[in-house]
Amino acid sequence: MDVKLVKKAIKGNEQAFEKLIQSESEKLYRTAFLYVRNKEDALDVVQETVCKAFTSIFRLKNPEYFSTWLVKILIHTAYGFLKKQNRIVLTGDEFFDNAIVSEEPDIESRMDLITALASLNKHYQTVIILFYFQGQSIKAISETMDTPEGTVKTYLHRGKLELRKLLEGVNRYGQKMV
Repeated sequence: MDVKLVKKAIKGNEQAFEKLIQSESEKLYRTAFLYVRNKEDALDVVQETVCKAFTSIFRLKNPEYFSTWLVKILIHTAYGFLKKQNRIVLTGDEFFDNAIVSEEPDIESRMDLITALASLNKHYQTVIILFYFQGQSIKAISETMDTPEGTVKTYLHRGKLELRKLLEGVNRYGQKMV
């Protein structure tokens, strides 16, 4: 992240803000899509996020955390959007790496993963999306969620266990689903 560019944006430079958003746009869209699960809604969430960020960038105290700050706005916007829509919110190892980032995406597997993410606790879901889909560190996730690093690790561990059970077809009681 170009801290000088962020500082210019904070001072009101619209071109600097636009460049920052362009560099983050793909990540923002992918993350929004994981929450709302369709293209049009994801674009709406990104647009609303950018508007909120533009009108409040002057409040950003640490320019080096611009990306984290922007993702935090996106997450809150996505949850707000889903709440308005009255919809369910989407919520490591080689197993997850292969399921999430495969060269030849198996559409059924990816849909199963997105459906499983949807059933997770809000905190587990956010940690998994930020860690696996955005590649953020535990420390960065901790800052984004305003949560201690130990708690983020716990959420990640528990979220992975829940996802594994869901994707392997095991219900919450440890029984295989037919």
